[in-house]
Amino acid sequence: MRTTSDQIRHAICFELIGLLIVTPIGAWALDKPFADIGIIGIICATVATGWTYFYNRLFDRVLMKWSGKTNKGLLTRVVHAVCFEAGLLVVLMPIIAVYLEITLLEALMVDLSFTLFYMVYAFVFNWAYDQMVPVEGRSPSG
Repeated sequence: MRTTSDQIRHAICFELIGLLIVTPIGAWALDKPFADIGIIGIICATVATGWTYFYNRLFDRVLMKWSGKTNKGLLTRVVHAVCFEAGLLVVLMPIIAVYLEITLLEALMVDLSFTLFYMVYAFVFNWAYDQMVPVEGRSPSG
């Protein structure tokens, strides 16, 4: 399993890189000011950072209990990403609606768009992170 400091580094890197990608794209796609998307992005990233830390620790513990290891294959990574984003969707939708002054339905569409982006991004980022920063005692590919 990863150390606490490694999981914190993972969460911070994930959110910072995600913000650098999603803020300009979101401002353009939603035709909203860059600052508004940046602020809502920071709010969402702050919530997501906490969720990332706790969710990944819980997921790894459950995985270790069920399988005796924390290695994640393709199916496990898909389940990991989908469950992670579903939890965030429930929390972030009302925040987005209030801050951007849009309806809940519009916020749902915005949140689903961000969720779709972050699901793909989470898969790619986590795979790359595991390759670049392997857990001690196991090879980067497995």
